[in-house]
Formats: sequence, structure tokens, C-alpha cells
Amino acid sequence: MPRPPNYNHERKERERIKAEKKAEKLAAKAARKQSETEAEQSTEEEQAER
Repeated sequence: MPRPPNYNHERKERERIKAEKKAEKLAAKAARKQSETEAEQSTEEEQAER
């Protein structure tokens, strides 16, 4: 007789994968925002030098 499916484990695996994807997206967003602020600061510094 086959073993019954372990739905709790399957759900936890889906949630773990979803959390990993969310963390990757947040990290990419933070890196993108940081690069934008660095670009803005460098242009402001260039304008201040003029």
C-alpha cells in the first residue's frame, strides 16, 4: 500500500521557494535603488562643481 502524501511538506517547500524568490527580488530592487541614488549623487556633485 503506498504511503499517503505529505501535504505539509509540499506546502512548506512551496513557501520556501516563494520566500527565496521574494528575497532575490528585494535584493535586486535594493541594488537597483542604490545604483540610482549613486548616479543621482554623482550628477549633483558634477553640477555643484560647475
